[in-house]
Amino acid sequence: MKFLDDAPRFLFFTGKGGVGKTSIACASALALTREGKKVLLVSTDPASNVGQVFGLTIGNTITEVPAVPGLSALEIDPEQAADAYRERIIGPVRGLLPEKELASITEQLSGSCTTEIASFNEFTDLLTDDETISAFDHVLFDTAPTGHTIRLLQLPGSWTDFLDDGKGDASCLGPLSGLEKQRTVYAGAVDALADPQRTRLVLVARPQRSPLAEIARTHTELADIGLANQYVVINGVLPAADDDDELAAAIRGREQAALADLPAELRALPFDEVDLKATNMVGIDALGTLFTAANPDAAPAQPDSSDTVPNAPLGALVDELATDDHGLIMCMGKGGVGKTTIAAAIAVALAERGHQVHLTTTDPAAHLTDTLAGTLDNLTVSRIDPAEATAAYRDRVLSSKGAALDDQGRANLAEDLKSPCTEEVAVFQAFSRVIHESRRHFVVVDTAPTGHTLLLLDATGSYHREIARQMGENANFTTPLMRLQNPDETKIVLVTLAETTPRLEAAGLQADLERAGIHPWAWVVNNSLAAAHPTSPLLRRRAAAEATELDTIIAEHSDRYAIVPMMPTEPVGINALRALT
Repeated sequence: MKFLDDAPRFLFFTGKGGVGKTSIACASALALTREGKKVLLVSTDPASNVGQVFGLTIGNTITEVPAVPGLSALEIDPEQAADAYRERIIGPVRGLLPEKELASITEQLSGSCTTEIASFNEFTDLLTDDETISAFDHVLFDTAPTGHTIRLLQLPGSWTDFLDDGKGDASCLGPLSGLEKQRTVYAGAVDALADPQRTRLVLVARPQRSPLAEIARTHTELADIGLANQYVVINGVLPAADDDDELAAAIRGREQAALADLPAELRALPFDEVDLKATNMVGIDALGTLFTAANPDAAPAQPDSSDTVPNAPLGALVDELATDDHGLIMCMGKGGVGKTTIAAAIAVALAERGHQVHLTTTDPAAHLTDTLAGTLDNLTVSRIDPAEATAAYRDRVLSSKGAALDDQGRANLAEDLKSPCTEEVAVFQAFSRVIHESRRHFVVVDTAPTGHTLLLLDATGSYHREIARQMGENANFTTPLMRLQNPDETKIVLVTLAETTPRLEAAGLQADLERAGIHPWAWVVNNSLAAAHPTSPLLRRRAAAEATELDTIIAEHSDRYAIVPMMPTEPVGINALRALT
C-alpha cells in the first residue's frame, strides 16, 4: 500500500461515514506493528468502534492490545473527556465557593461546547506531548466522519485566532475559561498538522460517487488550511468475477464508472484500491487479509437466503406514518448506512400521498439535492448549514443585544461572537425551529452521524434544564426535548446495515436515547444483500452473514422494522427513491 510507504509519525484516516476508515486504520496499525514498529491507534470519533474490531474494551486511556505486540489504542471518549475537563475547572474551587455558584458553573459546563473543547484538548495534547508519543513510532488517528473532522482540524487555527483577536467575554465563558493557557499547545498542533514530514492525510472512500465527491471536497478544504500531504484509498472495490450475477455485474459496473469519473484533483494524489472481502473486518485474522487481493470465485457456496429474510417493506412504515398529517421524523444512525437515502425516500412517499413535507439535514456532509436530483409537489428541501446558521445568529444578537450598546460595546460583542462555540448555539436554535415547524406538517430530518447527533441532543437537554430552572416547577412550558420525548409528535427511525458494527452502533444509540426519555419508533435495515438474493459466491457469503444480524435486530431491538434490499443502481432521483417504498 502506497499510503504506508515511508509513513511519517502521524497518519490521519478521514472520509465520509461508513467507508471503512476504522477497518483501514486498524489494518494499517496491524501492518506497521508486523514491521516491528510501535504504534498508537487513536479514535477521535464520538461513535468509535475500534474496541469492537479488536474485541476488547479500550476507553479514554492508552491501552495495550495483548494480541498484537507493539500496538496500543486510545478512544477519546467525549463524555469522559468532558467530565475530566469540568473537574479540572471546578475541582480547585469546590469547598471554596457557595453551592449555588458551583451549580451555576457546572450548568455552564454541561453543554456540547464543553464536550467539543474537551475532546479537542485530548487531540491536540497527543500532537504536541512528546513525552507521551515518544514511546511510539507512529500515531494513527481514526477520525470522525468528514464534516466533523474538518472542523476538528480547523479548530487549532480557530482557537488560536480567537485567543489572539478576542477582546470581549466569551459567549461560552465556562467552557472557554481554560483556553488561554492552551495557546502554545494549539500553535504546536497547527505546526504538526501542516508539516508533511510529520503528518499524512489518508482520504478513504468507497467506489461510489457521493463518497468520492466528499473526499474531493475534503482534499481542497484540508489543503487550504495547510494539510497538503494527502493519499487516497478506495475501500471495498468489488473484484471482477467469472459469474453471471446481474446484481454483482451492476454493482461492479457502477463502481468502475464512478472510479473512471474520479475528480481531477484526486487523480494527482497517490492512490490505492482495497478489494471487498467476503467477511466483515472484525478480529485480527480478518484485518490481516484486508490489504491482500480478493479471489471472489474462491468463496465457498452458501445457501440461498430467500427463506430467511422477513418480508418487511419500507412502504409499510410509510403507510403507518401517513395516518397522521404532521409530525417530526428523524432518521438516525452510524455514518454511511444510508440515512440520507432513507430520509429522502420517506419524504418522497409522504409527499406523493398528498402531505406537505419539509426534508432537511443536520449533517454537514449530506447532500439532499444530489440524492433527490429533482423536485416534487408538496416537498420542500433545506439544510441546517452551520456557517449560515452561525452568521444569522450573530446578526440577530448584534441587532438585538447590540442595539443599546455604544461602539465599543458592539465591538466587544462582535468579538465575543467569534467564539467557535457560537456555532453550537446557532445550530441548536435552527434545529429547534425545525422541531416547532413539525406541529403544522411533516418534517423529515436526515441527521448527522450518531456521535454528533448526540452532541446536538445534549444541547437540547441543556436548554431544557435551563428553561425548567428559570420557569420553576409549577410553570407550563414545552421545550424541544419534550417534543422529542413525545411519541405522538416525534418518530425516531434508526437506520442500520445487517452488519455487526452498524447494528451495535444503532443499539447503543437506542440505549442513549432511551436514557434521555426518547423512544425510537422503528428500525430500517438498509442495503441488505440477503433481501436482494445475489448468486455471486462472494456476495452470497456476505448475504449469509446477515442472517444472524437480522435475527438479533428483530428479537432484541425492535418489533417495528423494514428491510430494504441492495439495489442494482444507486437510489438517486425521485423514481429510484420511490422504488425503495
